[in-house]
Amino acid sequence: MLELKNISYMAENDDSSKEILRNIDLTVSERFVAITGPNGSGKSTLAKIIAGILKPTEGQILLDGEDITDLDITERARRGISFAFQQPVKFKGITVYDLLKLASGRNLSVNEACEYLSRVGMCARDYVDREVNASMSGGELKRIEIATLLARSTKLSIFDEPEAGIDLWSFSNLIAVFERMYDQMGGTILIISHQERILKIADRIIVISDGRITREGSGSDMLPGLLDSVADDMTACERIDVV
Repeated sequence: MLELKNISYMAENDDSSKEILRNIDLTVSERFVAITGPNGSGKSTLAKIIAGILKPTEGQILLDGEDITDLDITERARRGISFAFQQPVKFKGITVYDLLKLASGRNLSVNEACEYLSRVGMCARDYVDREVNASMSGGELKRIEIATLLARSTKLSIFDEPEAGIDLWSFSNLIAVFERMYDQMGGTILIISHQERILKIADRIIVISDGRITREGSGSDMLPGLLDSVADDMTACERIDVV
């Protein structure tokens, strides 16, 4: 279980500062949680604070009762937190198999690596020996990144706007992957998104606006009426899929 207590974050820029998050109190224990809200509301900042990329200005973070506030991203990863970036990292010179093996932290067999790739809808024989580089599409890189999280099997898997930078076909396939992840992973999936098809499969939806939690509740209770208010704060080019 993840607990955030009075989390605030102040971004420093030269001689000025800006408050990004204010007094966030949150407990996450459900299998699939979505955080949504208008652009610039602090969603991605909150995800990075949970992962340990950023350190909160104030507040406390607990994972299964342990205070992890002062732990860096490496120590949090060792305790079971994984993070998927909006734009997956490319690794020149490393194969998909090597990446999955590193992620698993054990002597992963080729057959096991192929199984993780199959879970994310990829033909394993076409990818297991390929280099993870710019020759892959955004959708391919996203699915490989998800496969690494499956290989790690962490307590908390964080995805920061997984729909960013991919086409409609790839996004539709990602939705199917997340639906399968819900059944296959024992931990919590936390997704930052404003896409309806992701919000629809969430057990719980949390809305952040102007650095504060303004609404939260079960997906079935929150979804009606929520999408219209979120859409008002989005540009047309940001609305990848609302069907």
